[in-house]
Amino acid sequence: QVQLVESGGGLVQAGGSLRLSCAASTSLFSLFTWGWYRQALGKERELVAHFRSGGTIDYADSVKGRFTISRDNAKKTVDLQMNSLKLEDTAVYYCNAVNRPFSWGQGTQVTVSS
Repeated sequence: QVQLVESGGGLVQAGGSLRLSCAASTSLFSLFTWGWYRQALGKERELVAHFRSGGTIDYADSVKGRFTISRDNAKKTVDLQMNSLKLEDTAVYYCNAVNRPFSWGQGTQVTVSS
């Protein structure tokens, strides 16, 4: 069973930055297209950044230019650098393999205050 462990969330003022990290317990890490999702209170979970099979990266329009996803196949981690945070970025953030989703981890809470 693959475990996903997200970390790095916290409380930050609007305009600030956070870096999230996700560790995946699979030896086949490099074979998957990883992504970061978020779920705000009362809303559906949405995909905010992910790798495509060809190696390109897609971002949701709402985070484009502010968030950067990266991965380290050797460490089996995928990170999300979040800059210029806005109130509407407040959510629980999760990582998962987009092309073959595993059971969700506990996520990491990001709260942006004014």
